[in-house]
Amino acid sequence: MNKILLVEDDEALGLAIEFSLRNEGYEVIRATSVKEAKSQFNDNTFDLAILDINLPDGNGYDLCLHFKNQNNATAIIFLTALDEEANVVMGLDIGGDDYITKPFRVRELMSRVRVQLRKQARVEEISMILISENIKVDMNQVKVYKNQGIVSLTSLEYKLLLTFMKNAHKILERDEILLKITDDVFFGENTLSVYIMRLREKIEDDPKNPQFIITKRGLGYHWDKDVNRE
Repeated sequence: MNKILLVEDDEALGLAIEFSLRNEGYEVIRATSVKEAKSQFNDNTFDLAILDINLPDGNGYDLCLHFKNQNNATAIIFLTALDEEANVVMGLDIGGDDYITKPFRVRELMSRVRVQLRKQARVEEISMILISENIKVDMNQVKVYKNQGIVSLTSLEYKLLLTFMKNAHKILERDEILLKITDDVFFGENTLSVYIMRLREKIEDDPKNPQFIITKRGLGYHWDKDVNRE
């Protein structure tokens, strides 16, 4: 049974979401504040956390950062009335996996929950290590290494790296990459370019002259090195 942490201070909405999640067969623990959520997270292991952004003693962004620093395996869905693109990108940039704005249909939230849990299950099923020259990705521990030193990546940067390495030497179009790393409609080609630039800065010796992630003008991108699996 998947365990979910629901952080929502609106009593009526929180009870409705909790009831729906339990009806789907999930184990649910609900918190109404940052302090309570941190306490529950420290005492439990969660497969997924649903975080409201505006909380009485803080915000969901800080909670996400706190959770990711302790357990990168927990998927994060942000739940908020804020729908500006800047807020969406910020939530994803700090490690969020999905973002849903109020008002919303409970069925839509349940669908997004199932998607994130399926993604997590697939990663666990194919757990392995990918190695490409001095870059190593340990999918068992969700860690990336360069020259044996740990590389700190956001959730989307990690997904982007996996997408490239799992499709080594294959030219990936921008739309194809977007479909593989996010379901968010606000995440466009310009934002993708920013994430690729950031990823290059972290894994390339010379980001301005990349050796791993190569741009094919008018076509897309590809990982230009062999990738071995362990």
